[in-house]
Amino acid sequence: MPRARSGKTTHRRHKKVLELTKGHRAGRHNLYIIANQSMLHALDYSYRHRRERKGDFRRLWITRINAAARAKGLTYSQFIVGLKKSNVEIDRKMLAEMAVKDPEGFATLVASVAETNSPRL
Repeated sequence: MPRARSGKTTHRRHKKVLELTKGHRAGRHNLYIIANQSMLHALDYSYRHRRERKGDFRRLWITRINAAARAKGLTYSQFIVGLKKSNVEIDRKMLAEMAVKDPEGFATLVASVAETNSPRL
């Protein structure tokens, strides 16, 4: 019986790694050992950044809401507290979308919040 060799298996595994590293620079896309390290790092970064992206978007939404609210005379924190007091349950993603695409609707929302935030005498 002939000796079993792992040539096909190894070739397939190497090919898979080299496919994943297509587009990497220098030896990182055509030398197997370096490509394998490059692939592992790239997969690690993509995993980590998928989670970071959520915080990045939240920061972006808060910045947009703050800018739009300040243009109407409220700070971000005053605006959010006012929304909570008036039981308006709109998430930051939708608020940021309103601030950019529907300024009139956002202004109405700010005005209603400003009424509930104003100190009673």
